[in-house]
Amino acid sequence: MSTPLSRFRAIALYEGISFLVLLFLAMPLKYMLDIPEPVKYVGWAHGVLFVLYVATLAHVFFAERWSFLKGVVAFALSFVPFGTFWLDKKLKQEEEAKLAAKRERQVA
Repeated sequence: MSTPLSRFRAIALYEGISFLVLLFLAMPLKYMLDIPEPVKYVGWAHGVLFVLYVATLAHVFFAERWSFLKGVVAFALSFVPFGTFWLDKKLKQEEEAKLAAKRERQVA
């Protein structure tokens, strides 16, 4: 996690996992089985991870000179189940394409 983008991708994955645990485990326990404690703790952890997600998104937005639209889409995807996983896949593809282009320039 040496670059802003790699830190953002890591936080995004943790935030996405916490969101899924909250939606598909903690909330059903609360509303179907009347066990509210998981929502309290998972919700707290998810909240912290969401704040970290937004902070690292802001950092990578400026460090990588993302377009406004790309930043908005990255923010919006944090509200969609599995959205951060899709975003991670796209960012990884972009990163690999940049590395390949850099290698080509070095060889040429």
